[in-house]
Amino acid sequence: MTRGRTGRGILTGGCVVLGAYIAVLIALAPATLLDAQLRDATNGRLRLTQAHGTLWSGNGQLEFRHRNGERAAGTDLSWSLQPRALWRGRLDYAVAIDHAAKGFPLRLSPRWVELSDVDLTLPASVLGVAAPRLVPLGLKGHLVVHIAKFARVGDAVAADATVTWQDASSAVTAIAPLGTYELRVNSVGAVLQASLRTRSGPLHLDGSGAWRDGESPALAATARVDPRYHEQLAPLLRLVAVERGNGDFALQFNPPLAGVASHAPPIRP
Repeated sequence: MTRGRTGRGILTGGCVVLGAYIAVLIALAPATLLDAQLRDATNGRLRLTQAHGTLWSGNGQLEFRHRNGERAAGTDLSWSLQPRALWRGRLDYAVAIDHAAKGFPLRLSPRWVELSDVDLTLPASVLGVAAPRLVPLGLKGHLVVHIAKFARVGDAVAADATVTWQDASSAVTAIAPLGTYELRVNSVGAVLQASLRTRSGPLHLDGSGAWRDGESPALAATARVDPRYHEQLAPLLRLVAVERGNGDFALQFNPPLAGVASHAPPIRP
């Protein structure tokens, strides 16, 4: 009996020492390590610059970058680790964007990533990061992003998110605003579905897409122009779409980050 208790005591003590060792590594590891992880996971499209602090607690600038490395937009980011999660073999962070009073939870382990209740606003120029062919259009307006939930477990991805493009406009046309548009992404079983709809404006966009785990996402959309604005808007649409007649244009988007989530390197504290 005494030997069994001694063995349990040694095991418990070992776990305590190991947990303390991991905590010290996280407390001392520089925040710049997060930039390397983010860069590798997104092919350089997301970077963490001006990073201060440690993996335990810190702040910096979350930057969205084009394929050539040029900065498209950025927002302030801060994070703090919740120590209790270390005993469960994961990293739980409280993250705040743009100095928001209310942050959101981010949970990490070697095999999964989960976040929820994320709200942020970005300039429409960020769309050029997701779809480089849109960069020449000089897109304007604001993207209001709400991520109710995002999770990646192995190769499986689940999401419930909405992106609203408010007061959309382009440097290529004098008609402004072009409208307000909403992209919704949600999971149905093992399938991610996306739907694009027009909330207002003379340019009507409607589209959809669906893909399974490990597949590259693509979104097909139709742009329909009010006849009164066809002469002004047709040159803009011909830059990124194929004209089908009757004022309709076909668009196809294959984001450059497609498949990155499923091929991202493991998260290392």
